[in-house]
Amino acid sequence: MPHVKVMNLTREITYAEALNEALREEMRRDENVIVFGEDVAVIGGAYRVTKGLLEEFGPQRVFDTPISEAAIVGLAVGAALMGLRPVAEIMYIDFLTISIDQLVTHAAKARFMSGGQVKLPLVVRTQYSLGRVHASQHSQFLAPWFLNVPGLKVVLPSTPYDAKGLLKSSIRDDDPVLFIESGVLYSTKGHVPVDEYLIPLGKADVKRAGDDVTIVALSRTVIEALKAADKLLEKGIKAEVIDLRTINPMDWDTILNSVRKTNRLVVVDDGHKTGSISAEISARVSEEAFDSLEAPIIRVNSPDIPVPSSLQLEKAFMVDAEKIIKAVIKIV
Repeated sequence: MPHVKVMNLTREITYAEALNEALREEMRRDENVIVFGEDVAVIGGAYRVTKGLLEEFGPQRVFDTPISEAAIVGLAVGAALMGLRPVAEIMYIDFLTISIDQLVTHAAKARFMSGGQVKLPLVVRTQYSLGRVHASQHSQFLAPWFLNVPGLKVVLPSTPYDAKGLLKSSIRDDDPVLFIESGVLYSTKGHVPVDEYLIPLGKADVKRAGDDVTIVALSRTVIEALKAADKLLEKGIKAEVIDLRTINPMDWDTILNSVRKTNRLVVVDDGHKTGSISAEISARVSEEAFDSLEAPIIRVNSPDIPVPSSLQLEKAFMVDAEKIIKAVIKIV
């Protein structure tokens, strides 16, 4: 029998490398995709996500901008209106506050206010640095702010696989997308297929199946939830871990179906507890699946204080596996 070489269809790459591949593949596929932001071209990005793009695609499609977040997002809005597919980088999500008018007041409203005649295919990439000891003004998790903005899609990948597939889908989407990465995840590795693939926006992923309790998490906290699930299994508790992947649109069917199966819910996110993503999920589940609940919903969040600058205080501030385990044990 002749020898048949079996190709390895997956390999392990980092979260940052997966994002780089997504950008590179989409720029090769569509010449209308352009990339710009602070330090994205010459040095390849502060986190090396855009490394090598300038050399391959040239300064007309990959370029550095002045230090003005309002100008960066404003340029993205104008470019998208003129038929391009811009990917703009905002170095820290904290700096996105400077460009909220362009993103929230203009980009998110264009399709609605034009009666569907205007498309606005832009992506704003940013990251939150919680866990990197960057103190209060460079460590905020502001994703919940944008949950309240109709017309703006919000994506938060937790793995290299999801990061690549979701970014490619975001670039091809005809609506504005806020793509929020986690700074502590850039160096994490995971299996990513060699062949092209897309992950649809608005579809959550059951990262681990279980029957005793549902743990809903997103971005960095998915990793902590999976660690917690491993330790809970040692105690005989089978936790189902759902990775939201996007919060706008939210995959309510996956969340509600899981709660109706497990009858218990713990919601985890890096935001402050007041006005959090977990608050919205808790309210919706209470409205639509209250009869399925056999215990109160518990939320695991950051406390309602600014992020401390001390390493030890930041660790105490952050959501971790032990806090999730304690929450689960309370209701199981």
